[in-house]
Amino acid sequence: MKLPSLLPAIEEALATDHSVVIQLVSTAEALLDRRLADLSAEDRAEIQLDLSPREIVADYLDNAFPTRAMESYWDEDGNERSRPMVDEAGNPVHSQEALRIKAETLELLGALPPIVPALDAIISRFGTDAVAEITGRTRRLVTSPDGSQRLESRTANQSLADANAFMGGAKRILVFSDAGGTGRSYHASLDAKNQQRRMHFLLEPGWRADRAIQGLGRTNRTHQASAPVFRPVTTDCRGERRFISTIARRLDALGALTRGQRQTGGQNLFDPADNLESDYAREALTRWYHLLHQGKLTSIGFADFCERTGLQLEQEGCLTDNLPPIQRWLNRILALPIALQNAVFDEFLGLVEARIDAARKAGTFDAGVETLVADKLTIIEERVLREDANGASTQLLTLEAQWAPKFTPLTEIVKRIGSKSRLLRNNRSSRVALQMPDRTRLMDDGTPVASFTLHRPGGRSWLTADELAESHWDDCERAVFEQAWQTEADDLAAKPYTERFYLATGRLLPIWNLLGDEAQVRRLVTQDGRSLLGRIVPAEAVNMLLDKLGIGDRIALTPEQLVDAALGGKVVPIDALSGTSLKRSRVNGEQRLEVIGFDPRALPSWKAKGCFTEIIAYQTRLFMPVNSAREIVEALAA
Repeated sequence: MKLPSLLPAIEEALATDHSVVIQLVSTAEALLDRRLADLSAEDRAEIQLDLSPREIVADYLDNAFPTRAMESYWDEDGNERSRPMVDEAGNPVHSQEALRIKAETLELLGALPPIVPALDAIISRFGTDAVAEITGRTRRLVTSPDGSQRLESRTANQSLADANAFMGGAKRILVFSDAGGTGRSYHASLDAKNQQRRMHFLLEPGWRADRAIQGLGRTNRTHQASAPVFRPVTTDCRGERRFISTIARRLDALGALTRGQRQTGGQNLFDPADNLESDYAREALTRWYHLLHQGKLTSIGFADFCERTGLQLEQEGCLTDNLPPIQRWLNRILALPIALQNAVFDEFLGLVEARIDAARKAGTFDAGVETLVADKLTIIEERVLREDANGASTQLLTLEAQWAPKFTPLTEIVKRIGSKSRLLRNNRSSRVALQMPDRTRLMDDGTPVASFTLHRPGGRSWLTADELAESHWDDCERAVFEQAWQTEADDLAAKPYTERFYLATGRLLPIWNLLGDEAQVRRLVTQDGRSLLGRIVPAEAVNMLLDKLGIGDRIALTPEQLVDAALGGKVVPIDALSGTSLKRSRVNGEQRLEVIGFDPRALPSWKAKGCFTEIIAYQTRLFMPVNSAREIVEALAA
């Protein structure tokens, strides 16, 4: 979420019966000490302090703003270089234009309204009676509603009392820093009076990945009534993604170094696109350089970018072989104006996200070890695939996971409806969705592709403008939309979601190559307390795996599994006796389920079950309606 919406988000969380936990690093106590040290005895009697970091920025501008005039010269090797100018007496020469700009900037900075530190802004907004402060500062400046200020001393006992007040329900907002988070727990403990779900805002993650993880763990413990909701907070400046990227990369590295897996460090808190130093980001940056050199970017021109950032990207009319690495590129981007930063980052992130989306669709995206979180997890069947002479074995587990109903209520989706959204209804399925604009993806040839997010009662999906135009989604009236949304939400709330899948576990190395190309590694804990780690075997590949290992006892797949595998792009056998299979085909711009390998003489039987035919390019093709495909496959197996 964005920083300007933090205070309204806290109010919204409180209104929805959540308790709020805010994690930060800085408390502005050092700045308060400096301000107090500058006060006279008379000023201390009536305190009126501004804790904005104005003086730090002003001193930086005054001392670091470049005003020296430069001149060009040629060195002994014939290279053109620059150096500061001096007059005849050896005194430095300053640019009058630069001096004027610096003076105007300092004047404007001094006229800007003060920026209150985050901790003090939260206390000022909600009051000391509602906010529990668990930090290491020994005093704080409290601003009353009438604008008057007073100093309050803080002790360790007061922090302990605030922590107890939060866990006891007397205060519903808790702010803690590194110093205040050590050795304490703020989760919805079953032993505490305050068992409201925690809304954990990561306001300042800091630069220590281990400290950030430790802070997140304060609200997520065992023996809790509910798990917390984590919400990282950023600003509207895209260049700040540089710092979020560093944290995401360090969290990934922390998990890899300490526990042998990447997911353990990040806990899926950050999106893969947040790591701007990944392989996907490096590939995207290389492509961004080429598009910039070809003049296909709209954010900035090649010469302008090189001049603003000081990066040398061209040699003899071509891009240099040693292009700047992504760390240097990210650092130079921070020197650009905010609007230009945002435009450059939008194009770059469009390339990154397009690559990640393509990897996910192709099944090649490596997310590391992911933990499967289900409300109920049961082992239905356990088979031994192979066993070594020393007793080490490989098993195939049939697991059934069940989740409580999760849906977006109508009251929440109505709040998202705005001028940029569209109310849609599918002409075939009669289901509804709220269309919201998403980031524009950038293809490798520099073509921008508009994309949208479709919010559904049970989730959301992403699609491009072309895919939306070719689909059956159409505009819908507000009343019809709300009624259909409520109906779908009620249907989702009436029944839990259940999924059956297969996990190869044990000694996997001898059969690793037989498990296919989709390396989905999962960690899970069953109802009986067993902890399992293994590779997911797609439903359509289970029987092929058994055949490769010479195991004749095949597994009967459910109709849902067969249809879902076909919709996922797999060719799935649905009738072993007749040799027919089911696959996804694109016809006239829409996705269909096509039956292949059927006996032409059995067409009347297929039509009687609900299938239909079309003659395309003089060839009769057989299709299953997507909405009734599961019932048809079930009838075939009967």
